[in-house]
Amino acid sequence: MQVLKVGIIGYGLSGRVFHGAVIKGVEGFEVTKIVTSDPVKKAQALSDFQGVEVVASPQAVMDDPQIDLVIVCTPNTSHKPLAEEALRKGKHVVIEKPFTVTLEEAVELIVVAQEMNKCLSVYQNRRFDSDFKTLKRIIEEDKIGRIVEFESHFDRFRNQFKGNAWREEAHPGSGTLYDLGSHLIDQALCLFGLPNEVYGDIRAQRRGAVDDQFEVILYYDELKVTLKAGNLVKEPWPRYMLMGTEGTFVKYGLDVQESILRAGQISYNDQWGQEPEKLYGILNTLSSREVVISEKGDYREYYEAIYEAIVNGAPLPVTAEEGANVIKIIHAAIESNREKRRVEL
Repeated sequence: MQVLKVGIIGYGLSGRVFHGAVIKGVEGFEVTKIVTSDPVKKAQALSDFQGVEVVASPQAVMDDPQIDLVIVCTPNTSHKPLAEEALRKGKHVVIEKPFTVTLEEAVELIVVAQEMNKCLSVYQNRRFDSDFKTLKRIIEEDKIGRIVEFESHFDRFRNQFKGNAWREEAHPGSGTLYDLGSHLIDQALCLFGLPNEVYGDIRAQRRGAVDDQFEVILYYDELKVTLKAGNLVKEPWPRYMLMGTEGTFVKYGLDVQESILRAGQISYNDQWGQEPEKLYGILNTLSSREVVISEKGDYREYYEAIYEAIVNGAPLPVTAEEGANVIKIIHAAIESNREKRRVEL
């Protein structure tokens, strides 16, 4: 089996938990270099990957001719320059979401990837959540008839600001819309495609420097999609509400993989990604009301597909164009919020 050498740039929560811990469970990858200058993160990296070289500068990854794949897990403003340099050095690239800060940056990266004939993908791991895979199954099996409305939430209760957190500082691409919104928007586009119009209501409810709550509405011909996230939601809303002409599907809770990965209690066995029964959704139709057993979530499927794309030319699990479309919706929502109107795409 061909082994792809990997360099991870940035080893915070994203690099360590959502990429490093996941890629360790996928055959065909070897993490050889990790970029971090933080001594605590360096010690963690050396503990996580036997034989890995921890370097202080991304240049050590860019200049290593043996590295096949570069994973960019840095603050959003550095996504574009790091990814572009890696592509021009002949590397395949995975970028942590959001893809870029601006649509112009996204388009420029797509052009470079095409010129260099390299794979470029954005890490949308929430496509591989248990709840989302279950939702897709409900839609694909036509369980509730013609879908007229979909509502998706990614809420938490965090009434204090996190110290030393760049996502809550006034930088381009910071804030909840770029962070959690990237997940919700990508899932909606994956299910329904691009909408006709976008409306955005974006707020800083904790009176901080960046947005921490949003409501984005996507308008289709016969479908309304509402996407919401907030940091002052003490009593949880449903994760998903899907309404159709023949019934409704409601789902609470969040995929279990993140909490397990954060805790380091990783055991990639047959039960990986299986939700407990208390998180199963409810399908209420004209003929019955039933509990829906959740599909198993598995973030490893993303990197399994990345391997197949690089080695065998298979389709990417998430394309750069799909990443750019998420940024297009974010821009439209920001414009809508500023001008207090729907924005046509």
